[in-house]
Amino acid sequence: MENYFELFSIEPDFNINIINLNAKYQQQVAKFHPDKFVTSNAKERSLALQNTSLINTAFDTLKSPLNRANYLLELNGIDAFDEKYTQMDAKFLMNQIELRENLELIKISKDEMRLYDFIEKNDLNIKHNVDNIKLLFINTKTFNKIKNLVRELKFYEHLNTHAKQLMNEWL
Repeated sequence: MENYFELFSIEPDFNINIINLNAKYQQQVAKFHPDKFVTSNAKERSLALQNTSLINTAFDTLKSPLNRANYLLELNGIDAFDEKYTQMDAKFLMNQIELRENLELIKISKDEMRLYDFIEKNDLNIKHNVDNIKLLFINTKTFNKIKNLVRELKFYEHLNTHAKQLMNEWL
């Protein structure tokens, strides 16, 4: 099986052109649109459905910086979320605890302005991590550092999801 980058004829790299990815995704999806296989036999329809599923999975993986970085690590034999790997930077672990506590306090106080500020600062953490991952893939391909940043990015994105869910509950 070709990898997700090959599926869209894109060089395997963290720094990809998302507009180009979108265009290639549309081309691939059009090839396997169900309407093109209405008169085909069951096996061909099933294969088209499998291809569409693969294309959608590949697109979802490559369009997300977190998923794309993790996928690139996997292509290099590294599992960023291996349960045997529990070593994390102590400073980051303390930051995690502090951020979770802050979000919990915001939730209790129902302070919308603090929540907006929290989301804004967390968005900056996400951007900072993505920028650092991008630089590491360009300059050094230091996979251990990238793995740690991917794990941190996953935390920040997860935290962002919770904060935005809280905001939606309040609206």
